[in-house]
Amino acid sequence: MPFARVTLLKGKSDEYIAAVSDGIHQALVDEYEVPLTDKFQAFHELEPGRLIFDRHYFGGPRSYDFIVIAITAGRPRETATRQAFYKRLVELLGQKPGVRKEDVMVVISTSERDEWSFSNGEAQMVAAA
Repeated sequence: MPFARVTLLKGKSDEYIAAVSDGIHQALVDEYEVPLTDKFQAFHELEPGRLIFDRHYFGGPRSYDFIVIAITAGRPRETATRQAFYKRLVELLGQKPGVRKEDVMVVISTSERDEWSFSNGEAQMVAAA
């Protein structure tokens, strides 16, 4: 039940955005134990100068294709699972649409079942447990 917020600079095509979306979701399915139908994402495109990042902090050099992917997930995953997800993600994004691994930043936060309502004013994950 992750929700991914993706932030990048304006100017990318719809095809580019779709490829990033698909890559994120496929990596979540492949390595993060997420069902295929569990796809919830929002893309935020910022003007130049509104996405501030250090070009060399823990890697780099980063380019203007830098993407921040903030994922809010339910239950925590093991470190090995998260690491496998990160590797699969940059592999897929590198294949299509061609994002360099140095340009991908991921932040994962976890939450409790009762902190999600998918619709109808209900906490569906509580009832499902």
